[in-house]
This record gives sequence, C-alpha cells and structure tokens, in this order.
Amino acid sequence: MDRATNDIEDLLRRHAPQVLGALVRRYGHFDPAEDSVQEALIAAAEQWPRDGIPDNPRGWLIKVASRRLTDRLRSDEARRRREETAAALTPADAFVAPPPGEGPAGAGPSGPGRAPSEDDTLTLLFLCCHPALSPAAQIALTLRAVGGLTTAEIARAHLVPEATMAQRISRAKRAVRGTHFRQPDARDRDQRLAAVLQVLYLIFNEGYTATAGPDLHRTDLAREAIRLTRAVRRLLPREGRVTGLLALMVLTEARTPARTGPDGELIPLDEQDRARWDRTAVAEGTALAEEALTQGPAGDYQLQAAIAALHDEAERAEDTDWPQILALYDVLVRRSPDPAAALGRAVAVAMVHGPRAGLAEVDALAGAAGGSGAAGGAGAAPGTAGAAAGKAGAGGAAGAGGQRSHRLDAVRAHLLERAGEPDAARTAYRAAADATLSEPEARYLRRRADRLDRPDG
Repeated sequence: MDRATNDIEDLLRRHAPQVLGALVRRYGHFDPAEDSVQEALIAAAEQWPRDGIPDNPRGWLIKVASRRLTDRLRSDEARRRREETAAALTPADAFVAPPPGEGPAGAGPSGPGRAPSEDDTLTLLFLCCHPALSPAAQIALTLRAVGGLTTAEIARAHLVPEATMAQRISRAKRAVRGTHFRQPDARDRDQRLAAVLQVLYLIFNEGYTATAGPDLHRTDLAREAIRLTRAVRRLLPREGRVTGLLALMVLTEARTPARTGPDGELIPLDEQDRARWDRTAVAEGTALAEEALTQGPAGDYQLQAAIAALHDEAERAEDTDWPQILALYDVLVRRSPDPAAALGRAVAVAMVHGPRAGLAEVDALAGAAGGSGAAGGAGAAPGTAGAAAGKAGAGGAAGAGGQRSHRLDAVRAHLLERAGEPDAARTAYRAAADATLSEPEARYLRRRADRLDRPDG
C-alpha cells in the first residue's frame, strides 16, 4: 500500500464520524445514515486515488452520503409514516442543521454559524455510549460509527464471527433508534462522558493486552482508542479526565516495542529494554499527565497517568519510585473501590515493604472476592505482576474482558516466588496459566512455573 493510499484512508477515517454526525443531525435516521456514509467512503476510496482528493473532502463526503440517504428514504415505503411519527414526538429544532457541507445562510467563515463539523464527533460518541446499550454493544457501535472500522475488522478484533458482530451492531442501532441527536443535558453530562471515556479505555485495554487469542497486542484497537481520545480532547481540552486518559494511553503504548521478544513472547516490565521505549511518546504522555493534574481535582485517570509517568521516567527498573507510586495508589483506592487498583496497590506494597506484606494484601483481596480472584487488570506492576497482572500495565482499570481471576493468581505467584516459596508459586503460576484465555500470557506463566521445577530455578 503506497503513501497516497494510506493518506486517503487516514483522511476518510478522520472524516467518517463528522459526516455521519452531519447526516444524523439533519435527517435523524441513524441506521440508514450509517449505511449511506459507508457507501460514500467506498466511493471516495475508489475515486480519490484516480481523480485526486477534492478541495473540501468532508463536504464531498457529506454531499454523496446525503444523496445516498435521500434515495434510501424515498424508496422506503414506510418513510412518510416514520417521519410523521418522529415529527410528532420530536421538538422542532431537534434535527435542524445547515445544509450538508454548508454553514447557515449569511454565516461566513468566522460567523456565528457552522457547518456540521467535528463537534458532532462527541455527540456521536455520546449516542454510541448510550446507557441503554451494554458495554459490548457500546464498544462495537463506537468502533463502527466513530472509529470507521468495518464489521469484519471489529469481528476479527474480538475473535467472533462477522455475522455475530453484525447482529450485535444491528441490535445496538435499533436500541438507539429515535434517540435525539444532541449532547446530554448538563445534569447527566458528567455521567455520560464517564461512559464514553470508559468505552475508549476498554477499547485501548483490549488492544494493548488482548483478552484472548494468539496475539498479545492488537495494534489497530490500541491506536484507534488513542486517536478517538485525541479527538475528544480537541473538543474538551480543559477536561482533566480526558487529558488524564490520553496521557495514560500514550504512556502505556510507549512501551509496546519492548513488550515482546523475537518470537512474540511476553517480556515483563522489569525485564524490558527501556532503550526501545518510544521516548517521544513518553515525553508527550508525561507532559499530558502533568497538565491533567492542573485541570481540577485529580480523578482516576489522572492518578493512573501519574503512576504510568513514574514508571516511564525510570531509566532502570530499580530506579522506579515505588514509595511515590504506593502513595498514588493509596489515593486511587480511597477514591474508588476498583479491584484492579487494589491489586496494583498490593504490588506496590510488596515493592516498598516486602513480598510478605504484598501477599497479605493479595490474600485480603481474594477473601473480599469470595476466593474468586475478581481483581481486574492491575497495572504498574513489576516482573510477572507487570506482565500478567495488568491490562494497561500502568495503574489500570479492569480490562475489556471484565473480572480476571488469573491476574490475582499471577501476582500471588510472583510474590510467593520472591518470598522463597517455589512450590506454592509454581501452583499459582499454573492456576493463572490455566485461567487466562491469552495464549502469550499462558505460555509466559507456564515458563515461570517450569523454571521453578529446576533445582537452580
């Protein structure tokens, strides 16, 4: 694939949510609008490499998609009945927008009006993360409508058949049918924004450490989550939660080049070659983390980003400021009873006060979870804990797969090994390996267990 084709694909992906937002705002039919946008994107992918990129790519896409949507609606026998019903239930200005690709009459480039623009990306995200949808449906619809991924790409990322994913997306579209295309009221905006950010983080986590399958890292999902979070930050530049989440993603993704060996084997955090980390990304993420802490009270994402920055700033694993990391975890755990953060704190306790102190924390977590090891992906963990206990590996929230019992066993195994109990550690490593669906993680955990079988292990 040549550079020009890549540039066109990036341009189409960037404009896709803006075009869809413009059509939904004007016509109010999400499902056919999404199909029409996909047809416009296909037309552009065929024509632009041959004829050149138009001067106004977004306007071109809106115009083509609008024509396709109009044809659809005209050919639908039930169109008039649906529109009459919607008109009776919808405020007069709910779907008012400038004509596709144009501003309001009389509005110049600097005037008060605007053409449908990237402002609609955030509105579209709110729609895709509607509370009526399950987290799995929110993720699928977000990747399809806002991320611009095809149904086949989303299905491959989640290791399900394309037909299954198509049904999931169709059900999600039906669930939001008739929802007004506008941002939520101020009274529930914070809650809805929290849902959007959680969905973006779940997408990132699944990309950074895949829940199941042969690959540790799914680059397309991780990069897409970062791209979408950047888009949200452009719209909400002074929102500390958004800045903190972006910082956390960037700092975590910076370690990707060193996370696997030549054969794809998992390399734990304290054994990684830090010279291979993306230092440009580390610098950007650290600056974002510092900025996030100035944007209002420190929330979960800001605190997790600060923990990630402490890891990334350490030139060697032994230089890591574990007392400061533990202090940040203390604040994080007090703020929210997240089992992932609690497991990350247990690792930090072990690094500051010794493995026995950490084991006591892990045992308390196991007891609180009824022995199920319900802690999700804790991050900021060293060694085995850093490799197998954390989705984001940096003070993380629970991964996209929900509660993960193998992470608790993996941390326990690591701490038992450090405490000089190889038999118990071996048992815990194997239990963790049997519980995970990730093939790279399972291989890594079994290697750790096998090493303890050897007299010199």
